[in-house]
Amino acid sequence: MGTRARRSPPRSDTAVGLSIREVAARTGITTHTLRYYERIGLVQPVARARSGHRRYGDADLRWLELLKRLHATDMPIRRMLEYARLARRGHSTVAARRALLAAHQREIEAQLEHLKSTLEVIGVKLALYDRVLAGEVIPGQFRG
Repeated sequence: MGTRARRSPPRSDTAVGLSIREVAARTGITTHTLRYYERIGLVQPVARARSGHRRYGDADLRWLELLKRLHATDMPIRRMLEYARLARRGHSTVAARRALLAAHQREIEAQLEHLKSTLEVIGVKLALYDRVLAGEVIPGQFRG
């Protein structure tokens, strides 16, 4: 990766907000992953208390929840980074962000259709096994 200018995280005179451990407990995202997300630019630099400890606010938590959901749908990190870059550029990128999410939605819908058809095959097989167990079908009459 190339070098990029790093913004200094905002400093807070108070300890308002949640610590990284509290955020990890609340979101289920590990402290290691939270630091990684900040390092690669997926999360903007988090405010710091005078002690230097990260202090996450409500906006940070909302952003992390979105990232968590995108990750749960197997969105690649590079695409999440693209989305984050667009979001930081503001309103002028709404159409591009929408297009990115719409493409991802289509991919998820295709995955769901594949899973549904696979689930149907499993259901047919289970019904057959139920008939065998009920004595309606002789085991040698089918394979599998």
